Amino acid sequence: MHTQYFTGTRGGQNLGITFKNTVLSPGASFGGLYTLEKLPKFDSDDIKEFSTLSYEELTRIIFNKLGLNVERDLLHEALQLYQKFDDKTSPAPLYSMTPYLYVQKLYCGPTRAFKDMALQPFGEIFSGFLHENKHSNDYLILVATSGDTGPATLQSFANRPNIKVVCIYPSGGTSDVQRLQMTTINADNIAVFGIKGDFDDTQNLLKELLKDVQFNASLRSKNISLSAANSVNFGRIAFQIIYHIYASLQIHKINGENVHTIVPSGNFGNALGAFYAKQMGFPIERIWIASNANNVLADFINTGIYDISNRNLVKTNSPAMDILKSSNVERMLFELFSYSRTREFMESLDENGKYALNKEELIWVQRYFGATSCDDTYCLEMIKKYAKKGYIIDPHTACGIKAYETIQAKYPNSKCVLCSTAEWTKFAPTLAKALELGDLKDKEALEAISKAYNIPIPRQIVSLFNQPEIHSAVIEKQELRDCILQWL
Repeated sequence: MHTQYFTGTRGGQNLGITFKNTVLSPGASFGGLYTLEKLPKFDSDDIKEFSTLSYEELTRIIFNKLGLNVERDLLHEALQLYQKFDDKTSPAPLYSMTPYLYVQKLYCGPTRAFKDMALQPFGEIFSGFLHENKHSNDYLILVATSGDTGPATLQSFANRPNIKVVCIYPSGGTSDVQRLQMTTINADNIAVFGIKGDFDDTQNLLKELLKDVQFNASLRSKNISLSAANSVNFGRIAFQIIYHIYASLQIHKINGENVHTIVPSGNFGNALGAFYAKQMGFPIERIWIASNANNVLADFINTGIYDISNRNLVKTNSPAMDILKSSNVERMLFELFSYSRTREFMESLDENGKYALNKEELIWVQRYFGATSCDDTYCLEMIKKYAKKGYIIDPHTACGIKAYETIQAKYPNSKCVLCSTAEWTKFAPTLAKALELGDLKDKEALEAISKAYNIPIPRQIVSLFNQPEIHSAVIEKQELRDCILQWL
């Protein structure tokens, strides 16, 4: 078995950094991210062979080919957590919504959002790496969330020994269900703070703390090491590659076609997984980024200009996509254009709030990506339209319909896989509005939709409303460091 070594997206010395190293300590030189030094390439014979594998077998082979070197029993234990998902045969089943549109249900895990696909096994892998190292330190894991990463991280790491978790979210920037999934969790190793600001503020806070010399010194004095569960950690991305490979293989097996993969996108980690899958040779035609009114990613892919210098974040009905600074774009830029160019882009973004690809670079990006955006009105219309057809979709999935319509107009009868990133139960008030059931709060909206469309509400969602909110603190951004140290 070969070993994959990782490199920083902005350069710097990387002395034998392995997958385990990146999971436990995700920060790279010059403020960059760790990413793969090289990707394996697969041919048609490999694709034919892989298409017969179970999800676990596929994961094991891809991890092996990537050189991620997770001990066999540890990986098996991590993947066994998928047995808690709705479908024991596949954690990410496909549903044929039209003859050309397949929806990949990525929300079948315990918190009803796609982040479970990576964070359920990631928690086991992280704990396993600590055990293998016989690590003397405890670990503090930081997580910033726009609504889905937080609940999935807390659920995965609750009560794990030698690990503490601090979760930060934008106060007022999540749905009530998402907030309750964080604030009601009862575990001694978890602290949750609402931040007065938006998701970009919380993500910037996380990155600043990872680099904060004084904060890290304070942790070391307590014999605590620092890590993160956001997709800055490649341990998250590794598991997100798999379900894109799996979906493309399932469609290709039926008709031999490449698929267009549609990803409702915020921080670009999900789309990055699809990008790596395509780079390795799997049958993905193009990755389509679906944005809402915060369409900085769509503008970037369509124009080559990433510009947030004069943009303000807009609160929308699809809040997990309410992001302006998408971290994982950096890994894609590195893969296509090298660390020196990536560093130029990122320094310009930090200093000027923008950067621009040249003409040749834009052509190269558009070989892999397309992009669309829509407003809340369109989003609500799609929820209503597909409900009449018998399929209830959440607001993020609804934004992806715009990409599907665009693809069919440009490439008629093309097969598409739309990543459905959250269950409708996470955003019930928005659905109630779209379905003309009234202006309802979460609990009432859930009950109204369930009754009107004869669909059950998962027990883990229902139970949230009967639990006390344990983590009620809402703080200013500058208070976070002291609050964490005080809690520790």
